Amino acid sequence: MLIHPLPDPVAIQLGPLAIHWYGLMYVAAFVQFILLGNLRLRQPHIEQAGWNRKDLDNLLFYGAFGVIIGGRLGEVFFYNPSYFLSHPLEILAVWQGGMSYHGGFIGVFIAMWFYGKKYHKGFIPVLDFIAPLVPLGYAAGRIGNFINAELPGRVADASLPWAMIWPNVDMLPRHPSPLYQALFDGVIMFFLLWGFARKPHPDGAVSAFYLFLYGITRFFTEYFRIPDYTVSFLGVTISAGQMLSLPMILAAIIWFSHLYARKSHDMLNKTWHRIDK
Repeated sequence: MLIHPLPDPVAIQLGPLAIHWYGLMYVAAFVQFILLGNLRLRQPHIEQAGWNRKDLDNLLFYGAFGVIIGGRLGEVFFYNPSYFLSHPLEILAVWQGGMSYHGGFIGVFIAMWFYGKKYHKGFIPVLDFIAPLVPLGYAAGRIGNFINAELPGRVADASLPWAMIWPNVDMLPRHPSPLYQALFDGVIMFFLLWGFARKPHPDGAVSAFYLFLYGITRFFTEYFRIPDYTVSFLGVTISAGQMLSLPMILAAIIWFSHLYARKSHDMLNKTWHRIDK
């Protein structure tokens, strides 16, 4: 039986300054954003759209604020409002963990809107550009959760080879759910999205595919994680994470339907004009 090692959440102690593993995972997420972003800039359709290294640096600046502020406020208001209202100073303690993906998504969404407006890039093209750069950063965050022994999984069959005891919870075998989410919602999603985004698509298609993939993978991996709380949806009990993922899936399906219906309509119009001539 595997046992969670419960490592020290502090990676480096420099006198009164403590550098936490969770914070280092965010640094890793920002570094991979730049590295992958440079690769994305070399893709022919991205070059033709006029994206450059300065855009990448500015996007990281805006995105960092969006993910940190939005992620923390999402944790406060989506998951633990009563606790943080009783302990308001702990809202600032982001180094202890506790960041909501869905809150971070909203924060980045707003930040990218401001960026597109300021630099006249267009909101949807901005989202399409950054979408493939996000999943591996998310995976880094989930590894940070695992190091902090956060988000323990549901009880698993003891015969499962990777079932793990979390001593900070109890002595029962559990699914290592943060690692599941790092793999499915992060690594696997990255390869699918990156492969899709390597070719040109209608504006909004890459963003819609991101929404769909994340909504589906997160809905699946939530089955292995202890829910923060549950809700009843159409008579079915689901977790908070699944509830927040359903609108993403629905929005992606509607978005895709609109994009490709419009593309088909435009192709028919072009064909008709050729025949008419």
